[in-house]
Amino acid sequence: MALPVRDQLKYWGVAALVFFVLLWVLGSVILPFVLGGAVAYFLDPIADRLQRLGLSRVAATATISIAMMLIVVLLVLAVIPTLFNQLTALINSAPDIVRKMQAFLTERFPELNDRTSTIRQTLQSIGDTIKAQGGQLANTLIGSALGVVNAVVFIVVVPVVAFYLLLDWDRMVARIDAVLPRDHAPVVRQLARDIDRVLAAFVRGQLSVCLALGTFYSVALMAAGLQFGLVVGVIAGAITFIPYVGALIGGMLAIGLALFQFWGDWVSIGIVGGIFALGQFLEGNVITPRIVGNSIGLHPVWLLFALSAFGSLFGFVGMLVAVPVAASLGVLARFAVAQYQESLLFTGLAGKTAEKPPEDGDAA
Repeated sequence: MALPVRDQLKYWGVAALVFFVLLWVLGSVILPFVLGGAVAYFLDPIADRLQRLGLSRVAATATISIAMMLIVVLLVLAVIPTLFNQLTALINSAPDIVRKMQAFLTERFPELNDRTSTIRQTLQSIGDTIKAQGGQLANTLIGSALGVVNAVVFIVVVPVVAFYLLLDWDRMVARIDAVLPRDHAPVVRQLARDIDRVLAAFVRGQLSVCLALGTFYSVALMAAGLQFGLVVGVIAGAITFIPYVGALIGGMLAIGLALFQFWGDWVSIGIVGGIFALGQFLEGNVITPRIVGNSIGLHPVWLLFALSAFGSLFGFVGMLVAVPVAASLGVLARFAVAQYQESLLFTGLAGKTAEKPPEDGDAA
């Protein structure tokens, strides 16, 4: 005999509470394992496809690991140094950019020449603050021995965790399926399939979209001659998963830097703006429909709320788990609504009333 619903809710509630407490307490400790699990989940379809081509699971995992290692090495050798140099140069150029913006504004608005003006004082402090904070952050990350140790551990642990999880992924899924409550196993499997569908569409799809758009923006902006094109492209691509935010922030940053670098050359400034307009067109009409699909079941507002809430409560780890948790809660919410619509609470007594057989006069 199955446990009463009240007891089941109590046990599942305790399990959820333990999960969130552990996430809060062990956030920084479990970060490499969360990232390793995310990498394994992202690469599992590729491993499955290689298995269908005839490779064993071990050979498929080893092939994927070697390919990813080569990609990382190429990025470290070819892209990371340039990205770091451009980011450092951008931080150092911030005071000059702000001063030129201040000179432009004072020409247009002479009242800003008043030294007591709040806007003038704010503009003077913005550049120095960005440079000071950026330098402080760089010194903290580079000079801290603990930070270096954590970075080394992070770099070593994440690939190892991802390798073993990818190798044992199918076995882990089978073991979890074997311990499901027998009375609820079919429903849990269906909910898990729905959650996987949403996550596959969003996580795998959006990561692919972010990579594609980040590469497009970076290459196009550098080809257009923008001084910090690689940094802008990476920033715009990295936050593309938030609808319109990536293009908006990246476009504003790129056009602002273009105004600073190409002032008076309106063709070059227009090219920079056109790159982001073309990127938005490609994203909305070509890339996202082909990779993600038209419907993923994860509303942008719900995603923003989940990222904000989990990021505030659990830090960076919370932001990593926000998407899968939001997808899971969305699927569970739709399941609960469907159950509610089939219950007496929704249908009332009218839902139980059987249809009356047609009378002789109605048959005609």
